[in-house]
Parts: sequence; C-alpha cells; structure tokens
Amino acid sequence: MKILFETFFKLIIGFIIASIGVVMTINSNLGLSPWDVLHQGLSKITPLSIGGACIVVGLTVVLFSMFLGVNLGIGTILNTILMGVFIDWISYLNIIPLCSNFFTGTIMMILGMFLLGIGTYLYMSCGLGCGPRDGLMVALTKITKKPVKMIRAVIELSAMTAGYFLGGFVGIGTIITALGVGYCIQIIFTIFNFNANSIHHKSIKETFLWIKNCISSTSTTYDNISI
Repeated sequence: MKILFETFFKLIIGFIIASIGVVMTINSNLGLSPWDVLHQGLSKITPLSIGGACIVVGLTVVLFSMFLGVNLGIGTILNTILMGVFIDWISYLNIIPLCSNFFTGTIMMILGMFLLGIGTYLYMSCGLGCGPRDGLMVALTKITKKPVKMIRAVIELSAMTAGYFLGGFVGIGTIITALGVGYCIQIIFTIFNFNANSIHHKSIKETFLWIKNCISSTSTTYDNISI
C-alpha cells in the first residue's frame, strides 16, 4: 500500500511542478510557450479557457499517440485533465508574478522550462503512462531514432505555428521555449539517469491489477499481524 501511495503522490507532485513551470513561462511575459500559443489561439476562437483548451488538445494528442502505438495509461488520463486544472488554479492564485523586463523574464522562462523538465521526469518515471505531449515525443523518438531534444523541438515548433495562425501570441520567449525546452528536459533526464524509452508504462488494465495486488498484499499483511 505504501508503494501505491508513494507512486500516485509522485505522479501528482510531478503534475503540479510541471504546471508551475508552464505558468512561469506564461508569466515571463516574453511570449507563451509553443503549446500555450496553441491553447491561447483555441481559447480565442472557442468558449474554452486556456486550461480547457489544454485538456482538449491533450485528448487529441493522446488519440494520435495511441495510433502510433503508445499505451493509454491512467497517468495519461490524469495528466490530460489535471494539468489544465492545475494551470488554471495556479494562475487564479496569482502566486507567480508577471515579469516586466527582459532580464527577469528570461530567468523566469528558463526556470519554468527546467521545472517542466523535473515535473516530466517525476510523472513519467511512475510508469503509469506518459502525458499527451510526452507520449508523442517518446513515440516519435522510437520511430525516428532521433534524440529527444530534436523531436521535442519539431513538436514544439509545429504547435507554435498552428497556434500562431489561430491568433495566439508569439514572442521571443516562444522561440526560446520551442528550441530550448527539449534541451532542458534532456538535461534533467541525464541528471537523473532516466531513459524515457526504457520505461514500461502500465496500461489502464495493468494499473488496476497492480492497485488490486497492492491492496490485497496489504490486507494479507494485516491478517497475518492479527493472527
């Protein structure tokens, strides 16, 4: 039961840290991150909030990733829903200041990208399913045999371009993020000696069986103690 709690706690903390990173890149005021350009663009032409657009885009990317052979895990579903919720929640709390100059904005954007990398490492290492964008990144990395930093850059630039044509705001920070976030994630993975391609992500069925086994083994332990 302890490992079950620790795994889901690590998963949620990863989502929160990654969401803080996203809000930091937004509040750097140098231009949104590529995906947030897309989310903002969608929010301008639909009734969706940025968080709501994040959820819709996430679901779309999940479906495409499944077509490429990525397993749908419970972590994938939770990421798709909770990341959008946490982004809206953190933005509403107004705990991250809006930068007013290029110097502080650049520092905040870089810190945000590294926090996104740390959050990505935390929830991916749980093995409960990749986040929508991370699943796509892993799938394309396996298919093309190209490094994470290159694949992530292509994905980010594609999202940025689509968002721009929908009316999203593109600034110098958007370009920095598009080209830099892959490097930041790869640096974090290297620091933690984490190989995203080597992780087996449990399907939803496997996850429920794992949860059942964890609960059953805990019950058996309590029964033995009682005896």
